[in-house]
Amino acid sequence: MREYRTAAGLTQAALAEKAGLSEQGVSLLERGTRRRPRIETIRALGTALGLDEESIERLALAARRTRRAGGASAPAPTAVEVPRQLPPALSDFTGRAAELEILLQTLTRADGAPGTVRMAAVTGMGGVGKTALAIHAAHLAADNFPDGHLYIDLRGYGPGDVITPLEAVGQLLRSLGVDDRTIPEGVNEAAALYRSRLAELRMLILLDNANSAGHVTALLPGSPGSAVIVTSRRALTTLPGFRQINLTPLDEADAVQLLSSIAAGSQVSPDSAAAHSIAKLTGHLPLAVRLIGARLAARPSWPVEYVVDQLEDEHRRLDELGTGESGVRANIAGSVEFLANSNDKLDQEAAAALDILGLPNASELITVTAAHLLGDTVEHTEQMLERLVDLNLLGSIGPHHYRFHDLILAYARERSLQVLSEGARTDAMTRLIQLYTGVAWRCQQLTHPASHRLALASTLPRELPELADTRAALAWLDHERFNLDEAFTQASQTPALRHLVPELGLALFGYYEARDRWSEMRTCDAVARQLAGEFGFDRLAAWLEHDLAIPDVEQGELEQGSIHMLRSLEMFQTLGDLAGQARVCTSLSFVYALLENADEALHWAQEGLALSRQIGDVPLEGISHLALGRGYALRGELDEAQRSWDLSIDLARKSGSLRSLGKRYQTAGENYLTVGQYERAVQPLLTSLEIFERGGDPTSQAETLLRLATVYRKSGNYPEAIVQAEAGLGLARTYTNRQREGQLLIELGKIHAARNELSKARTFWQQAAALLASISPNDQADALKLLTENRD
Repeated sequence: MREYRTAAGLTQAALAEKAGLSEQGVSLLERGTRRRPRIETIRALGTALGLDEESIERLALAARRTRRAGGASAPAPTAVEVPRQLPPALSDFTGRAAELEILLQTLTRADGAPGTVRMAAVTGMGGVGKTALAIHAAHLAADNFPDGHLYIDLRGYGPGDVITPLEAVGQLLRSLGVDDRTIPEGVNEAAALYRSRLAELRMLILLDNANSAGHVTALLPGSPGSAVIVTSRRALTTLPGFRQINLTPLDEADAVQLLSSIAAGSQVSPDSAAAHSIAKLTGHLPLAVRLIGARLAARPSWPVEYVVDQLEDEHRRLDELGTGESGVRANIAGSVEFLANSNDKLDQEAAAALDILGLPNASELITVTAAHLLGDTVEHTEQMLERLVDLNLLGSIGPHHYRFHDLILAYARERSLQVLSEGARTDAMTRLIQLYTGVAWRCQQLTHPASHRLALASTLPRELPELADTRAALAWLDHERFNLDEAFTQASQTPALRHLVPELGLALFGYYEARDRWSEMRTCDAVARQLAGEFGFDRLAAWLEHDLAIPDVEQGELEQGSIHMLRSLEMFQTLGDLAGQARVCTSLSFVYALLENADEALHWAQEGLALSRQIGDVPLEGISHLALGRGYALRGELDEAQRSWDLSIDLARKSGSLRSLGKRYQTAGENYLTVGQYERAVQPLLTSLEIFERGGDPTSQAETLLRLATVYRKSGNYPEAIVQAEAGLGLARTYTNRQREGQLLIELGKIHAARNELSKARTFWQQAAALLASISPNDQADALKLLTENRD
């Protein structure tokens, strides 16, 4: 070999690079230290040296010769068959382009650190396709490993008994031609022999279904040239030098493509809604998609919609996704049982926690909600959640923020019904409802510090989140809004939890009002009001009856709103609750002002003022002065109106409540706008805007910007009107206030219409009508009317 290399003018390093070998391997061959190199290696060398077939045969013959000590010739030993153990690749392998590219680069790159083994770990939940990806990549990279390919299923999570490291290294040694009788009995000695056998070889090793980093440590090569892929459901971040690839479920397009390719010949169409429904109901999990695809392929006469109906039944979904060891349920159970059977107490606690975490009808959870469900500390709960994340039974989507895969959540919910007693389930959900109620009351303390509703609050639960100010409280509830709505619905439908619903509904007033969530308030308060009546919670019922009027009034249903308020007034009178009566009176004054009935508006405002003074309630007195100002403004008595507003504003300033102060300036400006006093409307509106900005109240900012845009439009200042309307639109969209967004689109249309830009105006009104269709019929009607009146 040295002769041929010298003749070719190559150094050992240059020959090694051309042949795809290590420089050390070339050196050992030339010195005769390495015996019986593979024929593939010889051919690679011959090609790199530019040899003809006769010269390659001569080189191969020299490689087959060996010498005994003393120079006597010895018979050539029997050649060991090159192992080619990779399982077949899937013909319908789908997607994973990015992960596949990373894996292939890791296995075949030439820029790795010298003297290192190329190693990659593919991790993810059971059934996500780790093995399929690893095998697919291994076959694509196979030609880079001429000395063979080893594969072993370590059965880390079943089925069957786990393959121990000693058993695994023994199996690999036998694949390398080592006599079973010579394999050491200790794992360290066996691993040393394994590494020795792999030295100077270029082999690809696939270690499938490992349960930990320790499961594969003894199976890793020690010398460069070889490459390793490990798959595991558990994060293997403690394996040094490994490229980590965490596999998630397929995207929808790939899941539908996989379903269509497997179910070929059935009634599945990749463009059908049913195919997309199946992809969604299987959580885009390849194992689940394959099982359903195979079922449809075996039953080509079945309508696809029939399978969709079966999967939509959550109680039987896992049954539809295979039974026995090959099903999705068994796949998930293998991971849970691994934790439950661990010697680590925290693993055991994490497995038990999964049953309780599946109780709420929500796939996302944060640490503090999980802690209340479990009745544990936040610190210990997070440790358990992270163990579940390590095993890919839970996804981490941010600090303290987690998400269940839909099928794992279905498994957890199934387990909660099988394992937990009804009392344990009730206690866990009670703690969760109490957490949400406590946070809602805390929010109301910040948004409406003088509200008489606060007197109805129960003792706040332990370990409430730290909510330093209004902005933080509103943001927390924004983040948890979907989960909270689901918990509210679940509690209202569970007999043992229904008594908790009225207080939660009332506590959410501050949040709903601050965020203009009128539709949600109406739905929530209707249920809470009914249950308050059933349980005899009379004071709660009276407040909820009042609060039911607010969404009606805000969405223009004034007569219906006044009915709720009058009913609430009767309830407070029966209870002898003067504060409740005073608050209803001021609310009735507001409604009659919107109805432009100045006399009724003043009557109810004066009633509210008299009651508030009778009980010495300063905050209610301030609200009554605000109501009086509205009535006077409607009568055209603007000086009296201003005096009332000044009194109201002064009381709000003394109370220290920025939100109350901003609202009172806003109301004054809005009422000047209503009576056509545009110049007098600007300053109070600008002042309210500055206060809301300072207090971090974007919802009220958007409302003020809408009023300012209207004032400037009616004053003929169209450029400034557009500036204010667009600023409000940005806030409404940022904070998903769709009703306000629609109102601002209507206003922008009016501004452009005033500028004779009718085409632009109609575009805005069309957008508003579409947006408001299911949110605010009255506002939608305004948009449609404008479109009708302003045809092209």
